[in-house]
Amino acid sequence: MSMWVTGANGFIGRHLVHELTGGGHVVHGVGHGALDPADARALGLQTWINGEVDAANLSALAAAHGLPSHVFHLAGGSSVGLSIERPFEDFSRTVASTARLLEWLRSFAPKSRLIVVSSAAVYGADHAGPISESAALVPMSPYGHHKLMMEQLCRSYVQSFGLCCMVVRLFSVYGPHLRKQLLWDICSRLRNEQRTLNLGGTGAEIRDWTDVRDVVRLLARVAEEAWQDDFGVINGGSGRGVSVAGIADGLIGHWGSNTSVQFSGVARPGDPASLLADNGRVLDMNFDWHIPLERGLADYVEWFRGQTRA
Repeated sequence: MSMWVTGANGFIGRHLVHELTGGGHVVHGVGHGALDPADARALGLQTWINGEVDAANLSALAAAHGLPSHVFHLAGGSSVGLSIERPFEDFSRTVASTARLLEWLRSFAPKSRLIVVSSAAVYGADHAGPISESAALVPMSPYGHHKLMMEQLCRSYVQSFGLCCMVVRLFSVYGPHLRKQLLWDICSRLRNEQRTLNLGGTGAEIRDWTDVRDVVRLLARVAEEAWQDDFGVINGGSGRGVSVAGIADGLIGHWGSNTSVQFSGVARPGDPASLLADNGRVLDMNFDWHIPLERGLADYVEWFRGQTRA
């Protein structure tokens, strides 16, 4: 099958391309980032278009390779902090790109299956314990609002134009090649031999941590499943919560450091106290998370040390 990945040059996108090509699929990508043909082939992409997710680039892919059986839509904003600093840019990357993709699918490829990667940020704050897909959606950052707008656009095109779409709300994805956010920040400070890590928040914030290698297995499984409805939402989480302080302690332990951690106690803008998935729908798919957190943290530290030595 021919599968397209928007945002294929991003953190999750690169892992997803590897997973799909390993399953025997032909994968083409569009998004931002310069990749020469050799680099694209090494990544697993038969074709890479460096540019916007728009009608011109999507039509160019279709003209060269035919229509896709599946489209994985990963292009969009990827940071709460950046969405607060540059909200219109985040809107354009997330909402406008989705609108352009949906309009192209409506016009030229209405039978293609669309798998859209969203975020648990759509749930917002004030959720205690596991959050079901039917929970109230009260995002507290531009990032979360834009992901919700993206979902609503998808639902609209399914209802009005007969597209088929599955939304996967990811929680806290980490793993090799992640060069931002908490794990990267902590390891960068450990590399610099800081004796004390001063971090924002309280440290008690609960997150549902999932290794990217498991996440892309889940996305591929969603594409393969028989969909009961033309539109659906799945929590892409494990149902296991670990505090930010627990992650920091785990990284320090795998690093072999005596560094201590202090938290400011000040909640960060757009940062809920708890985001934990009710993973019942994933369990119904008989999907297993293969990589436990301890192994995932150890692998991340090993990767970080290797790439910083290179």
